[in-house]
Amino acid sequence: MARGLFPKYYRQLAVLAVLETLSRGVIVMVRASLTCVLMLSLASCHHSDGGAVTSPPAAEASAAISYKLLDTLKIGGEGGWDYLTLDATGKRLYITRTTHTMIVDTADGKTLADISGTQRAHGVALAPEANRGFITDGKAGTVTVFDLDSHEVLGTVAAADDADGIVYDPASRRVWVTCGDAGVVAPIDADVDLKSGKSQPLVQLGGKPEFLVADGRGKLYVASQDKNEVVVVDTVAMKVVAHWPTLPGMQPTGMAMDRKSGRVFVGCRNQKMIVMDAANGAVIADLPIGKGVDAAAFDRGAGLASCGDGTLTVVRESPGGKLVVSQVVTTERGARTMAVDSVTGKIYLATADFEPVPAAGAEGAKKRPKPVPGTFRILVLEPVKGPPAQ
Repeated sequence: MARGLFPKYYRQLAVLAVLETLSRGVIVMVRASLTCVLMLSLASCHHSDGGAVTSPPAAEASAAISYKLLDTLKIGGEGGWDYLTLDATGKRLYITRTTHTMIVDTADGKTLADISGTQRAHGVALAPEANRGFITDGKAGTVTVFDLDSHEVLGTVAAADDADGIVYDPASRRVWVTCGDAGVVAPIDADVDLKSGKSQPLVQLGGKPEFLVADGRGKLYVASQDKNEVVVVDTVAMKVVAHWPTLPGMQPTGMAMDRKSGRVFVGCRNQKMIVMDAANGAVIADLPIGKGVDAAAFDRGAGLASCGDGTLTVVRESPGGKLVVSQVVTTERGARTMAVDSVTGKIYLATADFEPVPAAGAEGAKKRPKPVPGTFRILVLEPVKGPPAQ
């Protein structure tokens, strides 16, 4: 059509063309601005090294949960202590006190029962399917079996010299006992015939074992302190299937496991926590911890190491996927063993006041300081949301 016939419509088309051009320009400008903002944000969060994005430093690690002291349960009594064990309900805490084992109500610290008859009690394992509890006696080289309801001693089972750490493995329906001086683990059926009082054949480890952890699916991970390694045992076949070095961690003792991610946490006496891949033993991380570690645990996404110097180290995964120390909780000197309630997240640590340490060079100076009678207590820590208080 001729342009002169419809001048009004051509003017409108021209206006629309101008508006469309302006709109496109605004869109381009907005896109450019957003790109700049995004680039600046990325630059402030990460730095590039050869094209790879590095993880945030430890100080920027996620600290969604931290721990603080909630309560102190004054238990009292005489004797030292070793491992702590908590039942599935979180209401009963089992505490080995050398010649006896106390069962304590976690609500108020009252003693519910006291099982005597051991010469050097170390650890307790609970086998709820058999309604039995098991206490290792290092001096006697035996395991005391008791009823979980009545707390009555049912009998004893022979293990081996220096019966120490103990766990229950549901996959094999056995408790497994580390015997340090004998260099073995002793498998004991949960429903063992107490008339015979015998364990299954001992499994030779080739080193001096300390503590151990079971994955619940047929594998047992044992800390071999003198060999600086973790020994893997098939609990169904009852044989060793692997030896994994813990270096740079030395003198491994405390053991724990994140069964979901397949990671084993190993507390070592050279002040390191070693994190290993449970599938192949590869060392994923080594992190600093306190002096005198004796126990490790895993709960709420955190690896925990309790140390005799009065610290509890908390290890978590940062937003960048790197394992870092997220908190070091000040506890009390001697609080080296612990138990964790998987339901509430509360941590129970044992300690006491101590007699003066002998002067350097004096006889017995290398021995552990003796606890003052009547001062034994349990520290209760609770998880709280947010970073640690400054």
